Amino acid sequence: MNTKTMKIFYKVLCCCFVAGLLTACTDFLEESPNDRVDDDNAIRTISDLYLNAVAARYADVGGHANSQGLQGTGRGIYDLNTFTTDEAIIPTRGTDWYDGHLWQDLFQHKFAGLDPIGDTWNYLMKAIMGCNGSLEKIDKFAQKHPEADLDAYRAEVRGLRAMFYFYAIDLYGRVPLFTSSSPSAADLKLKSRSEATKYVVDELQQLAPHLAAERSNTPGANYGRFTSPVAYFLLAKVFLNSEVYCDDDWTDGVRPDGKNIKWTVGGNVMNSWEACQYYCDRITATGYELEDVFETNFLMHNEVSVENIFTIPMDKYLYQNQYCYLFRSRHYNHAAAMGLNGENGPCATVDALHVFGLVEGDIDGTGPDVDPRFVKTYYSGQVYDLNLDMVLLDDGTPLVYEPWAVALDVSNTPYEKTAGARMKKYEVDPNGTKDGNQSDNDIVLFRYADVLLMRCEAMLRNGQAGAEADLLLNAVRSRVGATPRTATLKSVLDERMLELAWEGWRRNDMIRFNIYGSAYWMHTPSEADVKGYTTVFPIPGEILSLSGSEQNPGY
Repeated sequence: MNTKTMKIFYKVLCCCFVAGLLTACTDFLEESPNDRVDDDNAIRTISDLYLNAVAARYADVGGHANSQGLQGTGRGIYDLNTFTTDEAIIPTRGTDWYDGHLWQDLFQHKFAGLDPIGDTWNYLMKAIMGCNGSLEKIDKFAQKHPEADLDAYRAEVRGLRAMFYFYAIDLYGRVPLFTSSSPSAADLKLKSRSEATKYVVDELQQLAPHLAAERSNTPGANYGRFTSPVAYFLLAKVFLNSEVYCDDDWTDGVRPDGKNIKWTVGGNVMNSWEACQYYCDRITATGYELEDVFETNFLMHNEVSVENIFTIPMDKYLYQNQYCYLFRSRHYNHAAAMGLNGENGPCATVDALHVFGLVEGDIDGTGPDVDPRFVKTYYSGQVYDLNLDMVLLDDGTPLVYEPWAVALDVSNTPYEKTAGARMKKYEVDPNGTKDGNQSDNDIVLFRYADVLLMRCEAMLRNGQAGAEADLLLNAVRSRVGATPRTATLKSVLDERMLELAWEGWRRNDMIRFNIYGSAYWMHTPSEADVKGYTTVFPIPGEILSLSGSEQNPGY
């Protein structure tokens, strides 16, 4: 089938199951109308089962409303992982973007009482409960059809559930481990972070052999689905972060040593760094490689990428999924010059400029030591439209983004509307709908460049610095023509920003490198930062009351 045909097929599987907007922190406990459909009438054949119990779960991977989906929407996982870090900021611009000091509080790690934190928890728990309901449907179908081989269906849904748990563990530390679509109060009791992490690892290791080994990001029967390379990526990411995830007291300043955290992998006992490398190598063995051209991964039709591992399928004419980050970042006139719209908000921090090699006064990233990815990642300096015509402000002067003028609040400054380098990473779809929020670029969640950097970092943490680690780091750098570097933990952390900026990994990286609560540009550490409280977000109070669990320390 061609790309368009497969996207239509994907729509048939997923589109009609889009989840509703969550409004309260216990709404995930309420049944949805789909859950009340009589399964005996709705699920008569194996095809019915796939549509209702497997394909339905992919509605929770993307989203079109606040706090829904793993990426693409605002006030959800992506914002919590991006605008709380040294990578990006949403400055207050006069009457724009104050939003009751939400964005300032996120950047300063004042997390208590912020709506996106509770709404994101609710989204993740509802997605997990939906997976539980699907597994119950599969088991019920199996009772009447014992001849049916349903292991692959179960594995796919369990994989999605493990992925949602991964994000919940990363954001909130402690989570309830429930396997029912109608959990009791006792089921919602929070488990320790290490216990929840072990659960995710066990699930992914058990289900991976039952998954398709095919690519998920390209048109075909497995387009947009949870396949074995997706499971391997998540396992590698868990092991890379194991010192964080296996630490049940993240406030005492002491973490377990990844060399001493043991796992059974492929029948052998390995430490965390060895286990991470093992699953990175499994991904390599399945045929993933770096794209020759960096930008190919983010094209309007990036299904051709040989690097992308897991994406959220996008098609403005077929799906409700949205990608708002370009829309939010562009100046109004810049977006209008492309026939789209913009909200003139998010931009790079000054720390990000330094990592990319800019020096004070360089506004367009053309200095001799600037990483080649700067101009591929940011709009900065003079702005042009898709026809390379100069974009003008309302007064007729050129629109110039001023990267060094950014601050937490740029109100009443000459650069109130133009401060900051803006997001550019995805190719602009000039025919995008919903102000440009709906385009044809599939949203990149996991890709192979990250795999190489994970393996390099795991080697360094395991005491394996040297030529092989250097080769991994410089494979990513040479792809864009960047000069070689020696692989050190510092150079890997910098490389992760250079390569993965705007992809939602910075908070995860900063916590792993133990710098999330430190001083950086415009972020002054609070006592909560110093004590490690802010490395996880607070648990919504409604869940604590219902389950009798205690709040995370410091909230």
